[in-house]
Amino acid sequence: MPSSPAMIEILSKQTVKPPPNSSHPRLCHLTPWDVAMLCPHYIQKGLLFTNLPPSLPLPLLLTTLQTSLSITLQHFYPLAGRLLTQKHLTGDKVTSLHVSIDCNDQGAEFIHAAAVKITPFDFLSPGEDIPSFVNSFFPLNGAICQDGHSSPLLSVQLTELAGGAVFLACCFNHIVGDGTSYWNFFNAWAEITRTNSLSLPPVHARWFIDGENPPIHLPFSDSSQYIERFSPPVLRERFFHFSTESIAKLKEKANNEIKTEENQNQNQNRIIISSFQALSAMIWRAINRARGFPPEQLTSCRLAIQNRGRLRPPQSPAYFGNSIYAVPATAAAGELEANGIGWAARQLNRAVTDHTDEAIRQKLREYHVAPVVYKMTMFDPKSVMVGSSPRFDMYGCDFGWGRRRR
Repeated sequence: MPSSPAMIEILSKQTVKPPPNSSHPRLCHLTPWDVAMLCPHYIQKGLLFTNLPPSLPLPLLLTTLQTSLSITLQHFYPLAGRLLTQKHLTGDKVTSLHVSIDCNDQGAEFIHAAAVKITPFDFLSPGEDIPSFVNSFFPLNGAICQDGHSSPLLSVQLTELAGGAVFLACCFNHIVGDGTSYWNFFNAWAEITRTNSLSLPPVHARWFIDGENPPIHLPFSDSSQYIERFSPPVLRERFFHFSTESIAKLKEKANNEIKTEENQNQNQNRIIISSFQALSAMIWRAINRARGFPPEQLTSCRLAIQNRGRLRPPQSPAYFGNSIYAVPATAAAGELEANGIGWAARQLNRAVTDHTDEAIRQKLREYHVAPVVYKMTMFDPKSVMVGSSPRFDMYGCDFGWGRRRR
């Protein structure tokens, strides 16, 4: 299987800007959920298309995508800007910083590349590690969100593969938005490419709790005091596929165990474990077992969870920005092993259920008192972090040449 970045050739780089007649606010203030993302990496997702129609030659495809991206940036204008940090002085001493998005229409990056020795099968081989060449499909791989001061907040790469397939990859600065925002953008781009219209425009008004107004002042005098560039060891990545039938069995098993426990305790408040909670519980227990922790060691499983539908009133599904938290379930390693999947899933279910409107608002009040920037070293190495969401419409987007292969 090919693995060398040298097999990928960059053919062209262009800057794509919104149309010159675009009108929008110049400054986008950031919420606590946004500012906290200064250290994490860009969101990196891509789709593989293997069924391009013969009537769509590559030069036309490139022109079409660049034109539609320009129109899409008119709607999602923060992505065409750059980050801006301003200093606040007390006398001649810098006492705080605040970060915002300067919506200056500098544009997004569009790269055309070729990897004609790489086939779609090299992606899709089941049971094998994700090949290292995949990182070369993402032009800002390794960048952190702080780099958006000078780098584009959005970078796109279309890579030609063997057999006429293409891989369309996006690097999306996590300060600008979360996974929901990413896929809303990606699907909007596809819709505009296909129909030249947009049915669900983004909502750009950033959300703040009552009594707290922007900007958020970070208690630092220089960005070096909160920026961390984490260099991971050599890692292996792999997809694990769970069939619909196996997930249904996991869910049934978890709910049956919960039902038995409730009957024994004469608990009238019935809990329903979701498929996602059952699968996450199984993975949590399996990783805990493989790590070989002593029984008394505390371990946690954190689920990235949306705030949009939990706030009262709820945010729009089209809210463009970050609106997520990671909610933890915690247990001793021995306790997690001794009890079944239903017990573990119940802990996750409780963490999700407890994430209410008031809980969200309380976390935000605490953030305004003591702002933080998330760093990799803040995360407990004994924990399991579950990101993304099965609810993202990542495989439904249609640019007009058929849906993705993966």
